[in-house]
Amino acid sequence: MSATTTHEPHTTPINRRRHDRFTVAPMYCPISLRLESQDRFSFEGHAYDVSEGGVMFELDEAIPAGTAVAMQMTLPGDHPHELDSDRSIYVLGNIVWVDDSDPGPVRMAVTFTRFARFGDRDRLLRGLSRGTLMRRAA
Repeated sequence: MSATTTHEPHTTPINRRRHDRFTVAPMYCPISLRLESQDRFSFEGHAYDVSEGGVMFELDEAIPAGTAVAMQMTLPGDHPHELDSDRSIYVLGNIVWVDDSDPGPVRMAVTFTRFARFGDRDRLLRGLSRGTLMRRAA
């Protein structure tokens, strides 16, 4: 007689993310991006998924994964469809994901390596905790 072991599927999802993610209304979180080696922001787009650790965004052209970048991001204000320029946040990071498989804007993600100015992390956390952005599922 042999013993058999059955493995039941894991029924509770595991959130492996370190930071909660938030959905931003389309076109209401503008970003400016530059390669870390450049002096000027030369790419314009918008973020659609934001967290303390990074952001998913769209641009008109792809930037290769692994590229070091600087980003300015402006979060929505009290109303999800109005911008608050006092909420501009500057970060440094690396492109970690590029999806240019569909026609139109290229979807990408950047992981933050550090906040560029004193107070940028706090501005981001306040913007995420205001309750105007929808929390994404794990």
